[in-house]
Amino acid sequence: MEFDLERGLDLLVSIVGIATVGQYLWSTRAHFQSSGMSSGATIISVVVAATALFFLAIIWILPQPPLAKIVGLAVQLVSSALFWWAILRSRKARLRFVFDADDPHGLVTDGPFLYLRHPFYTSYIIFWAGWGIATWSSWTVVPVAGIFVLYLIAALDEEKKFSRTEMADAYAAHRKRAGLFWPRLPKSGDRDRSAMPQPGGGCVARGIDAKRRREGERPPPPMRHQFED
Repeated sequence: MEFDLERGLDLLVSIVGIATVGQYLWSTRAHFQSSGMSSGATIISVVVAATALFFLAIIWILPQPPLAKIVGLAVQLVSSALFWWAILRSRKARLRFVFDADDPHGLVTDGPFLYLRHPFYTSYIIFWAGWGIATWSSWTVVPVAGIFVLYLIAALDEEKKFSRTEMADAYAAHRKRAGLFWPRLPKSGDRDRSAMPQPGGGCVARGIDAKRRREGERPPPPMRHQFED
């Protein structure tokens, strides 16, 4: 029996998608510490289930180029790796589930949390974007954008709650180091400290010349352009 590459990729993308949604469901019971399911969490659960069914239907009904499925599958696997990295680094933090009404009682700042303040949400967004790529359909843009907005609201809500706890100062420092959903890029002023003005005027190079003069060394002569007389 000849192997059908297209249907094989359909099956692989579907299995990975269902397994990923399943691990999210597992985490609500075995990892996150919440007393109950909030209305916001219920809304997200319904949206996730409906979107998964919608994407499965598109995968099996509409044609997609094999490359789109391969790229989408790779993105899904990257999201899963980030998810489990965050799970391993936050086991003892007793993190709360999305849209929990109570204030957070744990802060993690290592592992993926060193670079991202909300690596779980980042992994979810990457996963849905990857599945959307695999479907190769413009119909998936709206649900992916909707899921992004939901997790953005959830992240901002959690950050507001952190400001009400005794971890407010620690979280404020964490915000300066880590990005919301993606790593924080260094500012342009941090790239070249040697050109920064010094308290006594001038820059680092002038400070070195002054030190040489104090130690009796002559600073190197200024460089001349080739066309100078």
